[in-house]
Amino acid sequence: MSLKTLQLNLANLRPWLTLLAIIWLLGSLGLGWLVNSLVIIIGLLLLAPVVVFFGFRWWLQHNLVGDRCPVCEYEFTGLNNTQLQCPNCGEPLLVQQGHFHRITPEGTIDIKAIEVPSKSLED
Repeated sequence: MSLKTLQLNLANLRPWLTLLAIIWLLGSLGLGWLVNSLVIIIGLLLLAPVVVFFGFRWWLQHNLVGDRCPVCEYEFTGLNNTQLQCPNCGEPLLVQQGHFHRITPEGTIDIKAIEVPSKSLED
């Protein structure tokens, strides 16, 4: 092992040794609370994005609704307890309790028409 190789290895360790010396000095002066608080802040900064990611996924699972438009039967998604328009027919809809409902004025009766086959008199 040559002297130059030893110097290169020590040069790479210099920043880490300096950081360790500063932490040891602060701890010996009674400023260990400062070091502890910095470690806690760094830990929280690393943990916060993970908590936000999983919290957002949980919120989406409980509030994202997939259903069919009651007018044109087009299937799409929306957020629970919001108003939106069907992207296919443009009907204003209200998302409640996991289903899409038409927004109708007060007193409107919503019906579904069915086709009744006609019978001739000769039958």
